[in-house]
Amino acid sequence: MTCPDRTDHSVAAFPPLRFTALRRALAVQPDLYARNHGALDGATGLSPYLSHGIVNAAELFHVWQQHLGLTLADKLCQDLAWRCYHQHTWRHLGDGIFEDVRPRTWLPPGHRIAYAAHLPTDIRMAATGVPAIDASVRQLYATGHLPKQQRLWLASYVVHLRKVAWRSGADWMLAHLLDGDPASNHLSWQWVAGCFSDKPWLFNADNVARLAPPMASPGTTIDRSHEELEALAASAAAVEAEALRPLPMREPRLLAHPPWSAHPPPSGGLRGRDVQLLHPWMLGAPDTGALRIGLIHLPHHAAFPWSSQRWHFVHARMQQCCDYVWVGDLRHAQAWLAEAHSVSSVWTPHAAYREALELAGVRLQEAPTPWAEPNVPCASFSSYVNAITRLTPTLMQTTMRGQVRRLRDATRGPGA
Repeated sequence: MTCPDRTDHSVAAFPPLRFTALRRALAVQPDLYARNHGALDGATGLSPYLSHGIVNAAELFHVWQQHLGLTLADKLCQDLAWRCYHQHTWRHLGDGIFEDVRPRTWLPPGHRIAYAAHLPTDIRMAATGVPAIDASVRQLYATGHLPKQQRLWLASYVVHLRKVAWRSGADWMLAHLLDGDPASNHLSWQWVAGCFSDKPWLFNADNVARLAPPMASPGTTIDRSHEELEALAASAAAVEAEALRPLPMREPRLLAHPPWSAHPPPSGGLRGRDVQLLHPWMLGAPDTGALRIGLIHLPHHAAFPWSSQRWHFVHARMQQCCDYVWVGDLRHAQAWLAEAHSVSSVWTPHAAYREALELAGVRLQEAPTPWAEPNVPCASFSSYVNAITRLTPTLMQTTMRGQVRRLRDATRGPGA
C-alpha cells in the first residue's frame, strides 16, 4: 500500500474544506445517531475537522441548537460534551494527561502489573491473528480513521490482554489518526485502561460479531466470557499472538517533518502588517484583513510525528486559508515577526506550540467554547455536565424549533 493511495483515500473521505464540515453538521440525523451511535457506521465524519479547528465545538453546538433544536440532553450533543470534557481536563492537567490520572483501584490491594513499554511487532504489523484487531490496524493505516468501537477494541486488547502500557498504544494510535487529539485519544486509552475510570473496559468476540460480523473472531483469545476477561485484566499474565496469523504488513512511516515544501513570506513582507499565525489546530475561518501564516513548529513534531496523510490534510487546508506557510523552530523566527505591526494566534494546549508562541510575544486569543467552562477541574463527566448546566441553564432547554422537530418526528413514527 503506497503513501499516495492513503493520501487519496483520506482526501476523498475527508476533504479538508470548511464547507464539507458544515454540510455534514447540518446533515446529521439526531435520532438516527442516537440509535446507531455504537455502530461502526454511526459516526458523523466530523472528527478530523474538529481536531484541526476547521470547525469548532461552539459552531457545531450552535448549528445543532439553532437548526436542529437540540439540547445537551441529546446524544449528539452529549458526545460533543465528552470531547469538551477531555479538552477541559487537558487544559487543567496539561502534560499530566500523559500519565495515569487515577490509580487502578479495581486491582486487588497491593497488586501491580508490569505493563510492557513497547507495542509488540505483531500488533504494529496487523498480524496478531485476531481478525477484529488486525482489520482495525489495517484500516487505521489505510484511512487514518477508525470508528469509536474499533479504537476501544484495540486499546482493550493492547492493554488488558497483551499487557502493554496504555501510553505506548495511545502514542502509536495518535500518530496514525487523521483526527488525532491528545485529550480525546489519551484520556480514552486511560478510560479503557482503568486509570481514568473505575474499572477496565473489556470486549469479547460476541461484541465483535454483533457489531462487525466481517471481523468476527471466534476461537481467538478474545473469545472468552466477560468474567474470564476481567480475571485476565487483573492478572499479570499476558496472552500471546495467535498461532494462525495473516501475512504482516509494513507500518506506514511517521514523519517529524512535513513531506512538502513551504512558502514563507518574503523578506520584509511582514513590515507594518497585522499577522495571524495559524497553527494546525486553528484552521477555520481566519480573521479578515490580517496576513495569515500557517505555522509548523518542528520541535513539537519531533516528539509527536504524523503520518504522511495527516501532513497532506493539514497542508491542503493551510493552502486554502493561509497566505504563506512557515516551517521551522518558532524560537528562531522572532526577528521576522518583529517586523509586523501585531502578531496574534489562538491559545493551544499543545505545550511546545504554546510555549514557543508565548516566548515570541504572540498575542494569544481564547478559542470559542460552546458554553461557559468551569474554572476548576471536574473529576468526572457527570460533574462536568452539572457544572456547565449550572453556568448555562439554557443548555437543557429545547427551542421552539426543537419542539416542532420532535413533534414532526413523533408523528412520522420510527420507521419514517
